[in-house]
Amino acid sequence: MMTPRSGRPFSLSGHGYEAEIAAVGATLRMLRHDHRNLVVPFDADEVRPAYRGATLAPWPNRVVDGRYRFADVYHQLPLTEPERGHALHGLLAWSAYADRIVEKDRVVLVATIEPQTGYPFRIEVEVEYRLDADGLTQTVTARNTGADAAPWGTGPHPYLVGGEGRVDDWTLSLPASEVLTVTEDRLIPTGLEAVDRHPEWDFRMPRQIVDVFIDHAFTALARENGRAEVRVTGADGSGVAMSWDESCPWVQIHTADNPALPDAHRAGLAVEPMTCPPDAFNSGTDLVILAPGDEYTATWRISAI
Repeated sequence: MMTPRSGRPFSLSGHGYEAEIAAVGATLRMLRHDHRNLVVPFDADEVRPAYRGATLAPWPNRVVDGRYRFADVYHQLPLTEPERGHALHGLLAWSAYADRIVEKDRVVLVATIEPQTGYPFRIEVEVEYRLDADGLTQTVTARNTGADAAPWGTGPHPYLVGGEGRVDDWTLSLPASEVLTVTEDRLIPTGLEAVDRHPEWDFRMPRQIVDVFIDHAFTALARENGRAEVRVTGADGSGVAMSWDESCPWVQIHTADNPALPDAHRAGLAVEPMTCPPDAFNSGTDLVILAPGDEYTATWRISAI
């Protein structure tokens, strides 16, 4: 059989959940609970729409101008966001992962970032998806198998579905007290500010999103038992929650505005827990430094409400 365009498929099921994982980008292609979509899906034999559901490594979001300095050496990454002139969402989003473990309710995939221009480091990336009664948990583990220390960051890119309708119709709960402001044209970070100064992005008290545009990273997250949680719900109170541990002090929220593609326009809310903010390769904020032989693990979970 021909391999689907999204890569070798892996099907998980259990506890009322069904998940489809695609090998290209270790991508969450579909997640349902009791036949209700929790993320915006796409077809197995479809080229993945942009970064929908992909695992982002070795950085989430952007490296401004694709240029950064690490260990007193300047590096230039390929510009994979040409319209803004940045390096976007890491190096593995279009790479096929190999399977290490395949079970009914669990799959472990692995890929290696080989030393290359702009990122001359070797990192093994292991991605586990596991279903249980609490939902779908994804765990990403980076292992530095090279000879030099390496900068590292990761995060997922699912578009959550709160219920019937589109983003405008859903209620968002986002327990973040600070937002990273960006320039309007190139989304370059400009400063960290309290959401009190930007009430349009203050969702600490749940409220309907309506026509608010969001494409920002948030931090200063309120946590319960060490976990932060974003909730997106429809008019009937059902919906989806995404939670994560302290390995991710940041979350990117995006309302998926794309009027040129009516089917995708505001069809899901991107919720992306991140180990570091946009352009961390330059700012150094919460950037993980992996020494040779070190590993770093981050985890998050999507659950039905």
